[in-house]
Amino acid sequence: MKVTVTISLKPGVLDPQGRAIENSLLSLGYQDVAGVSTGKQIILDINEDDEARAIQKCAKMCETLLVNTVIEDYEITVEREDA
Repeated sequence: MKVTVTISLKPGVLDPQGRAIENSLLSLGYQDVAGVSTGKQIILDINEDDEARAIQKCAKMCETLLVNTVIEDYEITVEREDA
């Protein structure tokens, strides 16, 4: 089962990389940009047939290693591999 973890900064946490991207886009003439946030995506292949258990395992991975829960939020999505 393919599991995707999308990680983003919590509201209120400074995002200097996002700010730099926003400034660059504005200087290139993209005046309609009103905010840029950066994040990361981690894609995992988990050997699990039960979606709920796959999410549970992935959440534990996030809480213990993949995500800094003090400053980051995460969202888990599952893509079923139907044969």
